Order: sequence, then C-alpha cells, then structure tokens
Amino acid sequence: MVMTAVAIFSVGDLMAKYLTRFYPIALIVWARFAFHLLLVVVVLGPRYGRSLVRTTRLGAQALRGLLLAFGSVFFVSALKYMPLAETTAIAYLAPLLVTLMSVVFLKEKVELARWIAVFCGFVGVLTIIRPGTNVFTWAVLLPIGNAISFASYQILTRRLAGLESPYTSIFYAGLVGMALMSFVLPSVWTPPQSALHAALFVGIGTLGGFGHLILIKAYDHAPASRLAPFSYSQLIWVAAIGFLAFGDFPDAWSLLGIAILIASGIYIASHQRRSERQLVSQGKDG
Repeated sequence: MVMTAVAIFSVGDLMAKYLTRFYPIALIVWARFAFHLLLVVVVLGPRYGRSLVRTTRLGAQALRGLLLAFGSVFFVSALKYMPLAETTAIAYLAPLLVTLMSVVFLKEKVELARWIAVFCGFVGVLTIIRPGTNVFTWAVLLPIGNAISFASYQILTRRLAGLESPYTSIFYAGLVGMALMSFVLPSVWTPPQSALHAALFVGIGTLGGFGHLILIKAYDHAPASRLAPFSYSQLIWVAAIGFLAFGDFPDAWSLLGIAILIASGIYIASHQRRSERQLVSQGKDG
C-alpha cells in the first residue's frame, strides 16, 4: 500500500512539474489542496459526517495545514527549476530532520548510531547539491525548505497521534492549505489553456488525496517504522518518470548521494522498529 501511494505521489509530481511550464506556482498549489479537499469530503463525508470536522485542537490543526502549505509551495517551486529525482531525494531529508526535532520538541533520546545515520544523511544531501560547484544553485534551497516544513508538520502530527482522527487531520490539512492559497488566487488566476491542462489541475489534487488515504489505511495495518523503508521506492519512480518525461537522469554523484540518503533513512526507520519491539517486550515482561 505504501509503495502504491508513493507511486501515485510521483505521478502527481510529474503533473505539477509539467504545469509549472505554463502556470503560476501558487495556482498549482491551490489546485493541489482544493481538489484534495473535495476528494476527502466526497469520499469520507458521507461516512463520518460531522465527526470529520470535529476537533478539539483547532490551533494545532491550523498550524499543521500552514506547514504543509508552505512545504508544498517550496516543493512545487523546486520542481520548476530542478530535476524531479533530485528534488524528491533532497526532500527525503525530512525523516532525518524529524530525528533532530524529536530531541528538541518531543524530548526523545537518540542513540549514537542514529546520530551517525543522520550525519550520513546530510552528507548524502551535500553529495547531491555539491556546494561550490556549478551544480549548486539557489534552487536547491527550495527542497530543503520543503524538508524543514514537512519535518515540522510530522512532529506536530506525532503530537496529535491518538488525540485526533487521521481523517480529521487530512481534512484540515486540505482546508487550511486551500484557504491560505485562496488569498493569492485572484492575483495569479490563469484559465486552463486546454482540456488536458484542466484535467491535470484536477489530477494533482485527487491523486494526492488518494495517496494520503491509502497511506492512512496502510498505517492501520502496520506501524510507521515498519512501513517507512518502502516509501523510498518513490525515488525509483521519480528517476524513471523524470527520464522518460523530461530526459533528466541523476548523474553518478547524485546517484551516490541518493544511495547514502536512502541507506541513512532506512537505518533510522529500522532502528526505530527495533526500539519499539524492545519496548513491547519490556512491557510484556513487566
């Protein structure tokens, strides 16, 4: 289910990158949230009714939505200026940043081995962007901004875990993002140039919504730490899609950096899984 979800996200990113050739970034991000929200309401509204919008932590939900909206603006902006595979790979810095932020905000203890994995992950990102070379441009700051925004979003999501329904959270993420982007919509509104473009605007939102719904169902069947390694299959999809659609393929240094980043992320997820098993085992012994 996770691999299906990230494949869907990859197709949505392809659509967004294509649309950046013709339309303002803010319009594309608005469509992402607007049709995401419409899908959630249509699919979940009849089943959950008022409970879909009922929340006791409106402020936290609003902040989550703002972080996700800013992250989307950073990511779609990066797609305009950077290859799809490199953009997505740098965005996968987020799980490493979550480890750092969990120490500061959640007071979690991180072992030396995980600190080493985080450091290696940063080395992987530096290998991809290569500061001091002509590969490094201001645009590489955009997916880094996305990673920071999304890591903050994940930390806040973990704070809400067990307190709010995941379906309520996905509803407010779409609602806040659409509301925020609606403020700038009048100044960037551009009618679709063709039926294909109109379909792509609808597609980026609905595919994103479907992907998130599939992820939620996946988390119903297995813990996040067990599923996290499978999300890295998205990097295979984006590399293939970027090559077929745009003729972009990571060079040898970028492939090395991506490999280091994947290895670091999978190690951290696997270590978290072992830690959870130990806690369960200690609980049973107790």
